[in-house]
Amino acid sequence: MPVLGVGIDVVEIARFEETLAKSPSFVERVFTPDEREFGPHSLAARWAAKEALAKALGAPAGLHWHDAEVLREESGRPVMTMRGTVAARAAELGITHLHLSLSHDAGIASAVVVAEGD
Repeated sequence: MPVLGVGIDVVEIARFEETLAKSPSFVERVFTPDEREFGPHSLAARWAAKEALAKALGAPAGLHWHDAEVLREESGRPVMTMRGTVAARAAELGITHLHLSLSHDAGIASAVVVAEGD
């Protein structure tokens, strides 16, 4: 499968936590109810994943944050699902598969997204 897009993003966890404290509505605007079950470090990594996905999709205007959801399999492996505006943009680009890696360590959360097509 050819690689059609790659995105990476990093988030300073302390600054992200400040944003959460100053703007509690941010969590509801950006994260789905299932994502909101995670703690701040994991939310920071999920925010990085959503930003990385937007970059892999060419950062078009009009993407809705709830249309990309980052959960985890029973094994702990993170998975990203797309719907709505995000799925439509991926379809435009011919993207059929996403690979996601998340990390949070030393005060930084990071994510890498690789988008592939058939």
